[in-house]
Amino acid sequence: MSGRSSVVLFHGVTMSAAAWDDVVPHLTEYHEVIAPTALGHRGGPEVRQRPVRVRDVVDAAERMLDERGIDKAHLAGNSLGGWMAIELALRGRALSVCALSPAGFWDAGGHGQTDAVRKLRRMGALVRRTHRVQPLALRSAWVRRLSMRDIACRADRLTPDRALSAATDLIECAVTEDLLGTDEQIAPIPQVPCPITLAWSGEDAILPPAINGRIARNRLPQARFEILPGVGHVPMIDDPKLVAETILATTGALPETPSVRG
Repeated sequence: MSGRSSVVLFHGVTMSAAAWDDVVPHLTEYHEVIAPTALGHRGGPEVRQRPVRVRDVVDAAERMLDERGIDKAHLAGNSLGGWMAIELALRGRALSVCALSPAGFWDAGGHGQTDAVRKLRRMGALVRRTHRVQPLALRSAWVRRLSMRDIACRADRLTPDRALSAATDLIECAVTEDLLGTDEQIAPIPQVPCPITLAWSGEDAILPPAINGRIARNRLPQARFEILPGVGHVPMIDDPKLVAETILATTGALPETPSVRG
């Protein structure tokens, strides 16, 4: 490995490292890029004990860093992956964190979590019911856009093969219900251990900025808060270049763009 610092990319629940495929080429000029697949997800480490908690997924990610001989790296993640990045930062493993619409920011009463879980379960049920016809149906850009409307504004920009792979990731994720049913959350963090950017998708239908973004800003008041315009919950689908630029601004490789605050 060269002397360049590493950036580690963590994907969201039910997804895989492939979620970052369109982002990685924009990062490799500046950093060594590592995109692992999380514990219990298709292609990731196998689960040895159930139920799986978010802390177990974070533990597995930390073991991956140890195995690669990485003490600290720039961490970026989306949804569950953003939560993982923040938790790893609290363990002293981050040079910086770029959390893209991170999960974990809800209250004990489920405010900010219940609607998200309902939508993700609905999407999962639809994908499982239609898996036999997906190779044909996903050839249609309209079907791709409609079927993924809860997580992206422009899923039609995915190729049919990429959309089918994402659907297979969802179907074969072994820990979906464990993680969607968690009572864990991110506690208030009055003092950040490293530079942290909370980059919220402006059109996020899963974790809306007006609800979950507001909770995140209250619990992480020292973090830089930014709204990413025109993208859904998984912004890597809609605008991979914008995602890469947001990450690189956090690592210091590119100048920061002005924050959009709501």
